[in-house]
Amino acid sequence: MSDTPHRYRSADEDSGRWREFTLRAGDVVISTRSKSGTTWVQMICALLVFGTPDLPAPLTRISPWVDWLVTPVEELLADLEAQRHRRFVKTHTPLDGLPLHDEVTYVVVARHPLDMAVSLYHQSSNLDRERIAELTGRPSTPRGARLPLEEWLRAWTEARADPRAELDSLPGVMWHLSDAWARRQRPNVLLVHYDDLRRDLEGQMRRIADRLGIEVADETWPTLVAAAGFEAMRSRADLLAPDPSGVLRDRQAFFRRGSSGAGEQLLSPSSLQRYHARARELAPPDLLAWLHRRPS
Repeated sequence: MSDTPHRYRSADEDSGRWREFTLRAGDVVISTRSKSGTTWVQMICALLVFGTPDLPAPLTRISPWVDWLVTPVEELLADLEAQRHRRFVKTHTPLDGLPLHDEVTYVVVARHPLDMAVSLYHQSSNLDRERIAELTGRPSTPRGARLPLEEWLRAWTEARADPRAELDSLPGVMWHLSDAWARRQRPNVLLVHYDDLRRDLEGQMRRIADRLGIEVADETWPTLVAAAGFEAMRSRADLLAPDPSGVLRDRQAFFRRGSSGAGEQLLSPSSLQRYHARARELAPPDLLAWLHRRPS
């Protein structure tokens, strides 16, 4: 792999902004694909860093999205430079597009791709694209009639996309995760599975705390775990949804269901078989075994 980060660009993201951001020892970079548990892990990091659910500011201000063109880069960098707490930031850029430093921890969150895609489909309807275009200074892309979810999901599993150009495609998802999987033995790279968070939230929070070297008093854990639960986060959508500039039509709708298994249920047996065949073309078997398992 090249030591020079690849530059990922889309209509509203540019990983080139990382070149202007000076990382500090102890920083945490949360790298995910869209709708894979980004906000959840940001909240977990906030709870661990501050030791309380009473955050000093909205989550998006505490843990900004570095690549997002909606926030002017000068404003982003000034906010991050002013932060005195341990910093934890968000990105949808794969690790091969980021500056990698031994003293920085990189947390990569994975979700079953079919579940991620279903959430992405619903999220698309919740975005105010005219507002995004206004904030980025780029033209809004007109949307045609949408396919029904089942048909759209089937097409998504079969699309032949450039993974570095279309990161939210199936090839893009597998590219992002395969890159992280290849680095998983490094002491500063931590992979977290969305379904493990659902099955054992406290255990995963303790695992993250241990990797970050954060100690939490025994009596504090129940309060922090409760605050990281789906319903608790949904009830605080105004403070926790990633919407610093009014690009979401409904902040509570961002926290739609938080469940797993919907993607597999939508596909017919033959379509599901084709999905798995396609996945085998895109990612190594050990990653797929980890990614596709359903914790009991």
